[in-house]
Amino acid sequence: MTISQLIGMDPGWISAIKGLIAFVICVLLTLFAIWAERRIVARMQMRVGPNRVGKFGLLQSLADGVKLALKEDIIPKAADRIVFVIAPIISATTCFMAFAVMPMTGKVSLFGHTTALQLTDIPVGVLYVLAIASVGVYGIVLAGWSSGSTYPLLGGLRSSAQVISYEVAMGLSLVAVFMYAGSMSTADIVAAQAHGWYAVILFPSFVIYLISMVGETNRAPFDLAEAEGELVGGFHTEYSSLKFALFFLAEYVNIMGVSALATTLFLGGYHALPGLGFTENWLGGWFTLFWFLGKVLAFFFIFIWLRGTLPRMRYDQFMKFGWKVLIPTSLVWIMVGSTFHLLKMRNASRIAIMGFGIGVFLLIMAGFTFSEWSVKRAKANAVEPELPAPSFPVPSITRSEYING
Repeated sequence: MTISQLIGMDPGWISAIKGLIAFVICVLLTLFAIWAERRIVARMQMRVGPNRVGKFGLLQSLADGVKLALKEDIIPKAADRIVFVIAPIISATTCFMAFAVMPMTGKVSLFGHTTALQLTDIPVGVLYVLAIASVGVYGIVLAGWSSGSTYPLLGGLRSSAQVISYEVAMGLSLVAVFMYAGSMSTADIVAAQAHGWYAVILFPSFVIYLISMVGETNRAPFDLAEAEGELVGGFHTEYSSLKFALFFLAEYVNIMGVSALATTLFLGGYHALPGLGFTENWLGGWFTLFWFLGKVLAFFFIFIWLRGTLPRMRYDQFMKFGWKVLIPTSLVWIMVGSTFHLLKMRNASRIAIMGFGIGVFLLIMAGFTFSEWSVKRAKANAVEPELPAPSFPVPSITRSEYING
């Protein structure tokens, strides 16, 4: 019996328990992620990081949450009160909803009932995740608009442009996965990777998705929506207390969500690393949850690494990279990947497939070479424009007047 069939047979109380487990996992991962990010970045920058509250500072995130809950909740006088309150709720709820279709384990026994740690499996599960991510940005946009302040509004507008740009590239990077798996169901895509991870087979798609998910989550070096040096704090400048905590929670759960999607689509989901498949039966199948969480945390470490290494990009660089590099590259890769898949489906010889691959590689290298040559030629032929003479009269000064002041 497949995972989808098992999930479809779950009674209501089992689904409720699985939803609670997924919620608890997301919250605990958020608490751990905040602590881990502060400790790892501190080590990169030769600092100490949190080490007072609890062993190794492990309870620091919980203490910060309690502190935020006890702080005074301030709503600006010029704010739209209803939208101002609803915006963080939208951001926090949508990121949790993405985990409804994430297959976290294989077959396990839950209170004597054989099931899998996945709430539901729909034929368009990946599109559901992308749609939920698109709805989540409304929380940021509405937060900036309803604050009644200039800088939050600019942060919200930046975020909307950012999500439009990088969600296009993210969606295009997943087209090759759909073609090779023959399905948009997350459970079917995991099952299709039994003989090879798509991170290897579809490596360009994997790289494009990695870059896009960093831009999608407003993380450094793409955190233009909350650039402290320009926008004081971005869209959440006017927020405090639990409302600010909800935005903070949404950011980290969203990071876990895109990391879980990357794990599902490119790294075999909950399956073990190659050669360690025998561990999937440990603990009655529950050990697959550790493999899933391990891959998710590996992606989260990449987020931390980027934050501690790269400076923030300029906004024009950010938009140019999304529209002029990622999207065209995704379109070219879709054509190349579909051709490879068609040749494989028609049982073409290896020589034909290798010849096509070599031809594509040579064309790409020629394109890069021509692009570099054209840029250098344009710079060499560039002529500095002459500044026009001032249109106002300039009085002449004699030498004696200059010396005498």
